[in-house]
Amino acid sequence: MILDTMLPRQILQIQIQHPTLKSLMKHRYRQEIPTLGMLGMAKLSTGQTLPLKTGVEVEIIQMDKPTDSLPSDISDNGEEPWDISLRAGRRFIIDGDIDKTEEGWTEAQVKFLDSTTEEEEEVSQASKPSMEDSSGMSTVGDRMSVARAISKAKQFTQPNGNMKNNASLIERWVELAKENERHPGQIDVLLKQLGDIPPEHEPTERALWVGALINPLPSMGVATEIRPQLLVSKKAEQRVQIALEGLLKSIKHMDGSARLW
Repeated sequence: MILDTMLPRQILQIQIQHPTLKSLMKHRYRQEIPTLGMLGMAKLSTGQTLPLKTGVEVEIIQMDKPTDSLPSDISDNGEEPWDISLRAGRRFIIDGDIDKTEEGWTEAQVKFLDSTTEEEEEVSQASKPSMEDSSGMSTVGDRMSVARAISKAKQFTQPNGNMKNNASLIERWVELAKENERHPGQIDVLLKQLGDIPPEHEPTERALWVGALINPLPSMGVATEIRPQLLVSKKAEQRVQIALEGLLKSIKHMDGSARLW
């Protein structure tokens, strides 16, 4: 489903009317665990938009379940919209070509991504012996990159002298966001959906959690969009840096010290 960039833990609530989408949802809803892939769009410097190659697996957690008598080729011309709730889980990258099925939707082989495995591979790839380097270490990677990512990830939750009352960056963002929420309780619901922030020794998961926090669905309009960058970044340190910069800019926007728009 090419619709919106999502990050793990996010919940998207949509109404669908298109017959093909309804058919896809009905098809997947019959599975024991009803899941499908979700891709967002990337905007090129030329103004052209293309689907991202990296997305998330989403589970259908709520749907107006169609009756068994509903025809598989649903042709209601969009007169009866369905309310759908999707919860994002595992990240994936498309591995191969995207094919269109006879039913009208698209399918592709994907490789699921695991943050711990990615970080372990960063360290092992950076530490491979190399004949090209007199020190005997490969110049392909940086052994300390993941260590720096963990160190930077601490900044999300540790007391910060630049913040009001020495609050952490997350605490300050939540405080300001509650003053800017579109309806009472919006941030409390968001925090409940996301769960606790992952531990600092899981820098990628921390960065993804922060991205889901400051770019909620639907958008609050208090932060720049960082979700596509987080999905396509290859290194933990890059992801943490993207999340840190996005979080700081959002705080400065909401406290009025540096408006984004």
